[in-house]
Amino acid sequence: MTQAENNAVMYEVKDGVAKLVMQSAPVNALSRALRMGLIDGVTNALQDDSVSTIVITSSLPIFSGGADISEFSGGDLSPMLPEVLDKIEHASKPVVAVLPGPAFGGGLELALACHHRITFASNKVGLPEVNLGILPGAGGTQRLPRLVDAQTALTMIVTGKPTPVTKLPGVFDKISETPESLLADTRDYLSSLNGSNAIKRTCDITLSMDEKTQAVFDAVTQQTQKTTKGFYAPLKCIEAVRGAYTLAFEDGLKNESKLFLACMATPQARAQQHFFFAERAAGHVNDFDKSTPERAINRVAIIGAGTMGGGIAMNFANAGIPVTLLELKEEALEKGLALIRKNYENSAKKGKLTQAQVEARMSLLSGTTAYEDLADVDLVIEAVFEKMEVKKAVFSTLDSVCKPGAILASNTSTLDIDEIATATSRPEDVIGLHFFSPANVMKLLEVVKAEKTAPDVIKTCMKMAKKIRKVAVLVGVCFGFVGNRMIEPYGREANRLLLEGASPEQVDRVLTEFGMPMGPFTMGDMAGLDIGYYVRQSRQEHISHDPAYGAVADRLVEMGRNGLKSGRGAYQYEPGSRVPIPDPEVLDIAKKEAHRLGVKQRSDISDEEILVRVMFTLINEGACILEEGIAAKSSDIDVIYVYGYGFPVYRGGPMQYADEVGLGTILDKLVTYRDQLGDYGDMWLQPSDLLISLAKDGGTFKHYQK
Repeated sequence: MTQAENNAVMYEVKDGVAKLVMQSAPVNALSRALRMGLIDGVTNALQDDSVSTIVITSSLPIFSGGADISEFSGGDLSPMLPEVLDKIEHASKPVVAVLPGPAFGGGLELALACHHRITFASNKVGLPEVNLGILPGAGGTQRLPRLVDAQTALTMIVTGKPTPVTKLPGVFDKISETPESLLADTRDYLSSLNGSNAIKRTCDITLSMDEKTQAVFDAVTQQTQKTTKGFYAPLKCIEAVRGAYTLAFEDGLKNESKLFLACMATPQARAQQHFFFAERAAGHVNDFDKSTPERAINRVAIIGAGTMGGGIAMNFANAGIPVTLLELKEEALEKGLALIRKNYENSAKKGKLTQAQVEARMSLLSGTTAYEDLADVDLVIEAVFEKMEVKKAVFSTLDSVCKPGAILASNTSTLDIDEIATATSRPEDVIGLHFFSPANVMKLLEVVKAEKTAPDVIKTCMKMAKKIRKVAVLVGVCFGFVGNRMIEPYGREANRLLLEGASPEQVDRVLTEFGMPMGPFTMGDMAGLDIGYYVRQSRQEHISHDPAYGAVADRLVEMGRNGLKSGRGAYQYEPGSRVPIPDPEVLDIAKKEAHRLGVKQRSDISDEEILVRVMFTLINEGACILEEGIAAKSSDIDVIYVYGYGFPVYRGGPMQYADEVGLGTILDKLVTYRDQLGDYGDMWLQPSDLLISLAKDGGTFKHYQK
């Protein structure tokens, strides 16, 4: 037996088999060191006469997570992954990939270049490059179609979703029943190899485009055009896979490489890769370190069993954590628990849960009308009416009944956590946990640290978010925190534009064409216009200097036009329908309000003006938040807006989008409309100091450090 070792790949020879064991934690990212280890190992095995077979496997519970995308920024990348895979595929001795866990991206491409592939039945593999705005660039679009049918290959590559290996029999030569039987099955499989079947090169398989295959391409293309508007890579994925059927293998690889480089050069790829890192960076904060202890969260209580409270409770039940729901009236409690059961039953009807899972989750939920029953909970989350006096009364009671060390959290979306904390004798235990509605669906969780929140409370909540499958972003205290504070100027300018003569449908069209899932007027109708009305009423001290602030929206609410739930809002709705229908009466209301307030209406409001005034003011507010330290980094704002508000991920978030456009351009456009709008512009469209300074220096939000 001979053995050699480097940091990324261990090489050993035993009984005629050369094993190349990838061991680059945590996911065997195909870094330059790992690629060199693979190519050196294959070279050594081919030169060793005692070796008859080569096995590539992993010491980790994953085969490989794919490319090391931190290398995309450049540097010495030799040998490139295609060079490594070409060496493997054209090896003169059989090369067998043994997958002890998932293989994604370049990891699957590595396996596809081997002559044989072995794994176990519950494993999954995938080519998720499209989620980074690119396509498989190491032969994945050419080798996968040679091993599976066109529909499967296209679906995997265009959607990027993981696929069970049992649905890929053409890819795997042997699928063990269990991970435990993989070693023995591999040994048997290797012993069965002989001269006639030892080397099976995927590149030797020839394909052609027949009518049936062409129909599959046409159908997938049509569906992709509908579902991936704004993204660049999905259609290029289809184009690359088409090359597997219309070009010789080598030409197909060249075509794939050309399309890969075209994708890499797009703002969509930059945005999607930015967001990939942004999501991971959100968990890296300076408020605690590895030595900071965590508090145990074994039992949770939720105050309020309404839509939000029930949704929050479901997150914990889904994670196997017992939850007590508190309502002051038994009727409200029973209604809340019944709604949770209904939600779970609906999931079961859709096949997402078994009935046994429904019952298991419901068994973790209990209800009470007595605060004393919360004496032993580790975390309590208040989700009651959004009024300060109500919140403080709840926290005062919690302070008296909850055990020492219990974390007291508020789900407030706008109110001052520091003031809420004054209702307790333990402000260090108080924190904001702002879930987004519907709380059992939305991935975002704003974790709001108050002035006196203890580091171990912050750490516990950030780690807890992962357990309940949320993406947590740590923010500071101010009105609306990050997400709702930024949405305020967004909605303000949309409503002002309506007052000035734009129609709700024009404003909404501009924003949906930009990539938002719905425009501000549709969003307001769906949420209920009365919600914004009550927020404006509570903020009169901040907006009273502008008598026209939200004027049309206020009139709509006062007329009983609260949105979808009342059948009329900024739009009108047919009974039972969510489709907004333009309503001329709204324009008449806007015209009358403009006349009353002395606002001149215009017929020349351009799409550009709408985008600048609605979206660029949102970005400007983000700059203020960054400068104030409410958000630690611009990428945190991007994560909040993609996951909390549906900001298009192919733009990377508002701050990444601003960097892409150029902060000088953002500033110039804002100043242009500020100056055109006179007193109103001076009041509301002033660029932030940070935007001005960064634009002047050619800087970016991404590289700003407070």
